[in-house]
Amino acid sequence: MVAYESRYGNSKRVAETIIEGMRLVEGVEAALSDVKDVDLGTIADYDAIVIGGPNHTSGPTRGVKKFVDKLGTRPLKDKLFAVFDTYTSRDFEKATKKLEQRVHEKAPGLKMIAPGLSIKVEGVKGPIAEGGLPKCTEFGIEIATQLIASP
Repeated sequence: MVAYESRYGNSKRVAETIIEGMRLVEGVEAALSDVKDVDLGTIADYDAIVIGGPNHTSGPTRGVKKFVDKLGTRPLKDKLFAVFDTYTSRDFEKATKKLEQRVHEKAPGLKMIAPGLSIKVEGVKGPIAEGGLPKCTEFGIEIATQLIASP
């Protein structure tokens, strides 16, 4: 499951491209959803949850934080997670680090499958900076490969 929040479509595009990368690995299925639309009743059916959105004041958005808080109420022991963010200035990796920490605190049963991904956006409304989308594809492939390799 790749769950995202996006205001101008850039984080959604990153999420879609991560999914595309995941689907390049044989045997991996992936679903995409806005965080506000995720069915928490079925979230435990997924082996991994990738969570992301725009960097908002050097951290994850309110919607992403609320989603992570809700994950802590679900039976997710030994499930895997990864995070991503989009950023516009010098806040490279700030939101991903804070989001990883929040997941560890609020949903301690989840185990990190890959270090977070930060993708630069040119200006508030985009577009995604050159070279960003191939990184998203690689991230998706990395996550899917780890999923296939894990018992």
